[in-house]
Amino acid sequence: MAEIGPRNTAGRFYVDVHCINCSLCPEIAPGIFATDFEEGFEYVVRQPETQKELELVAEAIALCPASAI
Repeated sequence: MAEIGPRNTAGRFYVDVHCINCSLCPEIAPGIFATDFEEGFEYVVRQPETQKELELVAEAIALCPASAI
């Protein structure tokens, strides 16, 4: 099981400690993912609630270069 990174909100989706801070996920789904610029990682700020948000999360998962989501 992956080690969940810091600051993720509880729920099904999270960014793990392998995040390379590419900022792609908050670009794809800015209401779901956020960046901690000081520490250099992305995290899930809130879980998706709509079908469209789920689709955006799926896109972020597919495109994540570190497979960290």
